[in-house]
Amino acid sequence: MSDNFFQPNRTAARWGTQAVGIDEGLRAYMLRVYNYMASGVLLSGIVAFLIASSPAAIHLVFGTPLKWVVMLAPLGFVFALSAGINRLSLFASQALYWTFAACMGASLASIFLVFTGESVARVFFITAATFAGTSLYGYTTKADLSKFGSFLFMGLIGIVIASLVNLFMASSALQFAISVIGVLVFTGLTAYDTQRIKETYYESAGHEVAGKMALMGALALYLDFINLFMMLMQLLGQRRD
Repeated sequence: MSDNFFQPNRTAARWGTQAVGIDEGLRAYMLRVYNYMASGVLLSGIVAFLIASSPAAIHLVFGTPLKWVVMLAPLGFVFALSAGINRLSLFASQALYWTFAACMGASLASIFLVFTGESVARVFFITAATFAGTSLYGYTTKADLSKFGSFLFMGLIGIVIASLVNLFMASSALQFAISVIGVLVFTGLTAYDTQRIKETYYESAGHEVAGKMALMGALALYLDFINLFMMLMQLLGQRRD
């Protein structure tokens, strides 16, 4: 029998093996992203809890001009990572990410001062469940979520502007509306960012590039998680008397 008879089967087997390799590589890449993201959230939570548990640390962070550094530093780290990721080494990028997560934790310590510990824990688990389900949808769906990117970005800009306005108005109704819209926007961004991160895997080339892209993906998901948590705290959190 001619050897050509077996050629299609050999070709199919070769493509099947390659697909399995890509799929295993993708799973490892996404696991790396989620590990970075979860570790960053854990570090932020530990720092926030430790500061909130120490009256001296609370005074240092929120009772001195250091509060402005704590408030603005996370934004600076995000810009530094986004702008310099191509020039920085993987080690330097990781160091910036962990420093960012620690600074973010310091700024989040005020949550424990405003809300009860029980409600913080409850909302955290609600956020984690919502995030996990939405991110899983973004990873598995065949629908193209990129068409929602512009809409979600406009919603994000609207939330920022409305939040700045409400600093002066101090309107509870406006804050409620911001929180509701914020939950919808950051839920959508979680699915959108997860799909986008998945697609970047196929663009990565080399260990260092893949590592940096995984770190930036983790940063995006970290911000989605933290902002979703903050919005849900405003809606579901129980304030201290």
